[in-house]
Amino acid sequence: MEATEQGIRPSLVLLGFALLLVLVFVGAFAAGRAAGPVSPGLVPGSGGSGRSGDEMPGMGGHGTGAGR
Repeated sequence: MEATEQGIRPSLVLLGFALLLVLVFVGAFAAGRAAGPVSPGLVPGSGGSGRSGDEMPGMGGHGTGAGR
């Protein structure tokens, strides 16, 4: 091998890796945009209903607040 090939080769490998990384992120972003929001009614900073002591529907009898 010549000296010029060795100098070019690592930079081409790095460029190829960077291109692959960009393509993966673009693909993931496109898939996320196509899938839409995970929870359409969720507003950042909403923090829930603000009521304390209420149990979630269907979760009664689990004893979440009782110590043993």
